[in-house]
Amino acid sequence: MADDNEREAMDYDVVVVGAGPAGLSAAIRLKQLAAEAGVEISVAVVEKGSEVGAHILSGAVIDPRALNELIPDWKEKGAPLETPVKHDRFVALGPQGDITIPMFPMPKFMHNHGNYIASLANVCRWLATEAEALGVEIYPGMAASEVVYTEDGAVKGIVAGVFGIGKDGERKGDYQPGLELHSKYTFIAEGVRGSLAKEIQAKYDLTKGKEPQKFGIGLKEVWQVPDEVFESGLVQHTVGWPLDDNTGGGSFMYHFGDNYVAIGFVVHLNYRNPWLSPFDEFQRLKHHPAIRRYLEGGKRIAYGARAITEGGLQSVPKLSFPGGVLIGCSAGFVNLPRIKGSHNAMKTGMLAAEAAFAAIQAGRGGDDLVEYEAAYQSSWVRKELHIVRNAKPLWSRLGTWVGGAVVMADLIVSNMTGGFSFFGTLKHGKTDAASTGQAKDYKPIVYPKPDGVLSFDKLSSVFLSATNHEEDQPAHLRLGDPSVPIEVNLPRYGEPARLYCPAGVYEVLYDEAGANPRFQINAQNCVHCKTCDIKDPSQNIRWTTPEGGGGPNYPNM
Repeated sequence: MADDNEREAMDYDVVVVGAGPAGLSAAIRLKQLAAEAGVEISVAVVEKGSEVGAHILSGAVIDPRALNELIPDWKEKGAPLETPVKHDRFVALGPQGDITIPMFPMPKFMHNHGNYIASLANVCRWLATEAEALGVEIYPGMAASEVVYTEDGAVKGIVAGVFGIGKDGERKGDYQPGLELHSKYTFIAEGVRGSLAKEIQAKYDLTKGKEPQKFGIGLKEVWQVPDEVFESGLVQHTVGWPLDDNTGGGSFMYHFGDNYVAIGFVVHLNYRNPWLSPFDEFQRLKHHPAIRRYLEGGKRIAYGARAITEGGLQSVPKLSFPGGVLIGCSAGFVNLPRIKGSHNAMKTGMLAAEAAFAAIQAGRGGDDLVEYEAAYQSSWVRKELHIVRNAKPLWSRLGTWVGGAVVMADLIVSNMTGGFSFFGTLKHGKTDAASTGQAKDYKPIVYPKPDGVLSFDKLSSVFLSATNHEEDQPAHLRLGDPSVPIEVNLPRYGEPARLYCPAGVYEVLYDEAGANPRFQINAQNCVHCKTCDIKDPSQNIRWTTPEGGGGPNYPNM
């Protein structure tokens, strides 16, 4: 670690950690307000990816509601929301067949007409150009690795851009101590399960009185397919096979752009069976006739994975703390039934920007920006989450088929009445880690060998993500107790890290006699999905940010 006096410090009005939809929308809104008021405001955005968009992965069908508010002329400015939704389909899958479920009884917000299929990574790249044109300073390849606090315990800013520390913790010849970026308010927009957000939530007890956050893992591939199977504007979602009734999740498939098909699979991380591999379930899904017919003759050109917040209203923490705020998926605003969160992320960034701008103009800084929390409470984001608040707990309690029917009935009633539910507001209960069952209670799953045409292995998939890390650096995947994987997780849970990780990071290796197991971490493969930090049943794995620029380099996810 560097001493404080080794680092240069730079002062800004607002520092934003993360150049995703929430962080960039916040930065743009701050500059818009300053221009309207004829004043100056300094805004910096730091991004751990090698470029803006490098770590952005989403379905994505985008509701333009927040973008309409932020940049009303986005169409004229060339925002890459290129393909309007033309055909909405919801399908229940069995092992061989499928049933199309009518869309007309579903609440209007479940329909995707008026939304756009796009690459969220490319949307963020476009937002970054808009932000920079307004004077926002954006620093890609600069990982925010530490929080800086004032003497009285408020957030003062962050440390970013530390480079050149070797595996042994010693400084290398190219060592750079990083910069301290100080601010009146620090916006935490790291996305799901960010390391700074975890620290801040714990320090200020922001989750007190809230339900535990719930998560899913989303795996996604982009294919380019022949004309004969391409249906521009098609949106298809499925539930059912290959997951059993007690395991929540489903698939998405979106046709957009130049014969691109975004195909993905989400598994809720409160699944019980420790032998389940979300990656292999995804590969199996693509062989189903309802999916395969859209991929045959095509070529897989991209792969990635990331965790998704699913807790909804009950799990949103306190949003402000002394010196800063949580925005976007750092707080968790995904609407699970809609499978959408980018519009809510953008809006919360805008709400935080408006609160911070007013406070800074009033001469404030470093205090608890409670006006942001108040703005959220009266916003359409909260109203949207309130209507769907029981979808996740009902699905978890009742299973896919009964739960799905009850959820849909609840959504219809809640939507018609502005939020009334016969169930009140249900709780989530356990964390996803605590939901993991014991290996002895479940039968191991034997997955088919990938055929290299429709289904693939993890390593060839990671190759498509262009993931790379500087090898001579401290491991960013840290074990609280190195003995736990073999002495606790292996006998009790079959060491599920080797299965839930979508990138082959974790392995259990044996000697030639098939004895003396040891736990190996291949941190170079990590695509920064953070599933391990969430699902490890012993909560022994901690994901931290590696050197800036490391991780995946998604071109169009």
